[in-house]
Amino acid sequence: MSAPNTKKRKIEDECRTFNKDWTTKYFFIENKTTALCLICRESVAAFKEYNLKRHFQTKHKNFGINLSGTELQRKADDLVRNLKQEQTIFAKPSSVQEAATKASFVIAHKVVKNNKPFVEGEFIKECILDIADIICPENKKKFENISLSRRTVVRRIDAVSEDLTDQLLNKIKTFKWFSLALDESTDIQDTAQLLIFIRGIDDKFLITEELLSLEHLKDTTTGQDLFDNVSKCLDRFALSLDKLASVTTDGAPSLTGKNVGLIRKINDQVQNLHPGQTILSFHCIIHQENLCKVALDFKHVIDPVVSAVNIIRARGLNHRQFKSFLEDLESEHSDVLYHTNVRWLSLGKVLKRVWNLRDEIVLFLEMKDITTVEFTTQMKNTEWLSDFAFAVDILDRLNELNVKLQGKGVFAHELFAEIKFFQVKLVLFSRQLKEQNFAHFQTLKTQMVSLQCAKKYSKQISSLKEEFSRRFSDFQALEDQFVLLTTPFSYDIDKASTDLQLELIDLQNDNILKENFKGMDLQTFYASLKKDKFPNIQHFAMKMFVLFASTYICEQTFSCMNINKSKYRSQLTDTNLDSILRISTSTLTPNYEKLVKDCLQLQKSH
Repeated sequence: MSAPNTKKRKIEDECRTFNKDWTTKYFFIENKTTALCLICRESVAAFKEYNLKRHFQTKHKNFGINLSGTELQRKADDLVRNLKQEQTIFAKPSSVQEAATKASFVIAHKVVKNNKPFVEGEFIKECILDIADIICPENKKKFENISLSRRTVVRRIDAVSEDLTDQLLNKIKTFKWFSLALDESTDIQDTAQLLIFIRGIDDKFLITEELLSLEHLKDTTTGQDLFDNVSKCLDRFALSLDKLASVTTDGAPSLTGKNVGLIRKINDQVQNLHPGQTILSFHCIIHQENLCKVALDFKHVIDPVVSAVNIIRARGLNHRQFKSFLEDLESEHSDVLYHTNVRWLSLGKVLKRVWNLRDEIVLFLEMKDITTVEFTTQMKNTEWLSDFAFAVDILDRLNELNVKLQGKGVFAHELFAEIKFFQVKLVLFSRQLKEQNFAHFQTLKTQMVSLQCAKKYSKQISSLKEEFSRRFSDFQALEDQFVLLTTPFSYDIDKASTDLQLELIDLQNDNILKENFKGMDLQTFYASLKKDKFPNIQHFAMKMFVLFASTYICEQTFSCMNINKSKYRSQLTDTNLDSILRISTSTLTPNYEKLVKDCLQLQKSH
């Protein structure tokens, strides 16, 4: 019995590759791994001429029977073109849908970023369609596909918020140190809201400053309640207390209480888990600067000024007449300002405005026959006018300092430096005032100031200087570390901690690093150091950079909360408020491609 023939036939012998001539002969086209009939759209699995020929002769025997070779070629080209158009049309909706979905995410993100209600999405769409109707009516249909209903916008912002949270979680995994800024306030529905912001730093010295959580306190707001919520938040984000550098608050008793405050409870827990570790705690540097004004005795000035302002603004008729009066006089200012205690700059601005309008105010009150106001009486008192002028000048200086302390992403050593500079200025002011030198008090310079008053003002400035020293003791305790951070090449080695001394010697004797230090900002310089040579110095610098010096970012976010959850949107849910504040405050960019993909997949699954 002869052996079976096991010789394999070559693929090319069986015509397993598509021959382009078959398109004209049998009206087939290659479609991935199959041959597709241009006439009936059926597929033939194998690239065999016999199979294609049999399909054509069996099902399309009379197709093109009267056409010449050139006409058959043209017909085949037409069929190929039609097929490609069909495929394009089929694929286009997917592309258009993706673009429309991405557009809805982008617009929803901008709606929240600009503190607009969710329904603004529908208004924006109306505007887009009107514009499209004018500029590109042929493309209007594409814009109609963008979904911007209130419900859609809500879904979009929730998805964006989740994406930003996921990004933050990934960044948290890289943190070497982190700090917290905490503040508590009440919304329009009397729900206590605890803001928790985080600032973290990775081994590349990249700093992330984001809203960690908004905790809704439905019951009491004791130190224990705050601690429980903060602990849950840290667990939720897998944050370890051994990397916690500092906690900054606005000084509220529930946060800073000696025995039952949040800070005390955090420190107790840290000591239990990581004995020997110290958590730095700060009272917001801006709040403290604002509180320093108590050292200045201005009540006898403030009360008459505020009373005059209230008389003008409390009654609608008086207010309208006063504004009209100023307009007739072509005054530089159009109105007086209300004093608000919770506004950092309010008192200084009110006093300065009233000073600039003092003559107009007196004249207006006399015209209205309101002569019993203390303000009009005191305006005839030379000493009171001097006190008023001094108050305007010194509060203006304090406001200038306050503005310098505001802002996101600023470092503790930079803010404390501003405080130190101002304290030096106060020493100068006190000395000059005692000598009746009013060079830095432009308003006071316009008055006839007695020697007795000048000495009084000098004493007040000295009291203000002492108040600054007392209130900023928590930052003062870190002054040596701030000096080491900012001037490492001139720092006294003996003053440094033992773990830094040897590395500092290497650093200070490296001429290349000295030159680099001159041309780099601090953050970049410390990031450029070799990790294996300066590990302790880098670790120290990271801790310093990550410190929160103020709760400015919390105050700013509460303003955002009050804009969004107002009397007009009082029913805003906690979830919606969470999403709004996270998006409004975030510096991260949403991953729109991922959001669109997830959204479309979810739609398909339904």
